[in-house]
Amino acid sequence: MDLFEINFNLFRAINNLGKHYTYMNPFASFIAENTIYLLFIFIILFLFKSKKDRLMILCGTISLIIAEILAKIVGNLHSNNQPFSELSNVNKLIDVTVNNSFPSDHTIIFFSYCVIFWLFKKKLGLLWVLLASIVGFFRIWVGVHYPADILVGALLGFISALIVFLITSVKFKVYNNKHFDVDIN
Repeated sequence: MDLFEINFNLFRAINNLGKHYTYMNPFASFIAENTIYLLFIFIILFLFKSKKDRLMILCGTISLIIAEILAKIVGNLHSNNQPFSELSNVNKLIDVTVNNSFPSDHTIIFFSYCVIFWLFKKKLGLLWVLLASIVGFFRIWVGVHYPADILVGALLGFISALIVFLITSVKFKVYNNKHFDVDIN
């Protein structure tokens, strides 16, 4: 079995869950489409907290920019439209325009910020990474992404966040709260 078949079969397995568990479809649609607004609300709230939280948001934004630049490069190397536009009998639950869905922008956004949240806030941040994973899963469930779109988006967000955090932690010593002494005014 090649990677295309694995991607296709995994898409069908996840997307068909919506046909078997129809009571979950409103929840899946809400998570896949609207959780991004929750993330933006928290980003804004973090801006009004501590200097470390503002640095965290700055790192998340830089991470997102890096990941999106990499996504444009990767998207030019491989292209596919959303599954609902290429396949028959897809459980399509939300409306999106047809374009290159590789890699998933939603997943890139979530992983760029949520991995940064995790690296800065450890225990509580791990819940954000779980949320990012759930959003990615439900983007497949609702029929707008293949698993490879989600996986590559998650990897780009994760890697860019890790690089930005490592550079930041060396520069500003954010690993240990006691050593956080940068002035970001």
